[in-house]
Amino acid sequence: MIMLWLFLVYVSVPVIIKLCPSIQAKLVFLNFMRMPYFIDLKRPLDQGLNHTHNFYLEPEPGLKIGVWHTVPAQMWREAQGKGGDWYDSTLSSTHPVILYLHGNAGTSSLGYHVVTFDYRGWGDSEGSPSEGAMTTDALFIYDRLKRQLDQTPLYIWGHSLGTGVATNLVRRLCDRGSPPDSLILESPFTNIREEARSHPFSMVYRYLPGFDWFFLDTITVNNIRFASDENVNHISCPVLILHAEDDSVVPFYLGKKLYHLASQSKSLSGHKVQFVPFPSSLAYKHKFIYRSPELPNILSDFLGTAHPIAQ
Repeated sequence: MIMLWLFLVYVSVPVIIKLCPSIQAKLVFLNFMRMPYFIDLKRPLDQGLNHTHNFYLEPEPGLKIGVWHTVPAQMWREAQGKGGDWYDSTLSSTHPVILYLHGNAGTSSLGYHVVTFDYRGWGDSEGSPSEGAMTTDALFIYDRLKRQLDQTPLYIWGHSLGTGVATNLVRRLCDRGSPPDSLILESPFTNIREEARSHPFSMVYRYLPGFDWFFLDTITVNNIRFASDENVNHISCPVLILHAEDDSVVPFYLGKKLYHLASQSKSLSGHKVQFVPFPSSLAYKHKFIYRSPELPNILSDFLGTAHPIAQ
């Protein structure tokens, strides 16, 4: 009886997903999973971030998204107790700015300002997620930052699902003739269908007859593509790809494949395209590349070559 029930559950899951495509969208975005749990995003100080300011912006009338601005390490002491006006004024400094686009199931140094935000539907941001809406939110934040900066470099950094948002954003920027200073992709994939096929969650169904029809076609029905492999043919700025060999969420080979496509892209001809692997022995997996003691030098060497930065 137990085996029969397990079989019925096994068979019913793909049928339910096919009949209710919105379930598949939720599994892609995972915005209902708040990690870390039980934190007040209005108070980054509670997480030890006493150099970070929380505020809200409206990419559309009546829709608010939460934003965090972290100042460079050199400003941490001065940042104590400061408000939004002070944080805005620091963007006129010579320190470069990174717009950080996080992955799914998450929320929102090194001599850089870091500005990150929760896409609509994530964290305490209002609205519902979609690929188009996530890209629109990122473009809104980017344009606001660009207006606040003078000649200060502005870099875009995406992680995991955020790499798909990042390449969508940079493609839009390049199409309008205003590319960012550099694009950094951490643990990227080629497109959402290849990532979904390789994801650990799909392991028990990967060899099921009709897997593409039940699962991957359902993602497409939701208008979710995140086609970074196509976007690199429309991007014209330096690109740095970081990937751990033991990444079990986004397999290493997908990041390497994206690098090969980018290195052959005509639009990226003349721009620096670099791939940095992290050996399995380091155990950085999907989320811990930031622990690398070599990361500051990697960024400095890449960004210093692409665009000189203030140290």
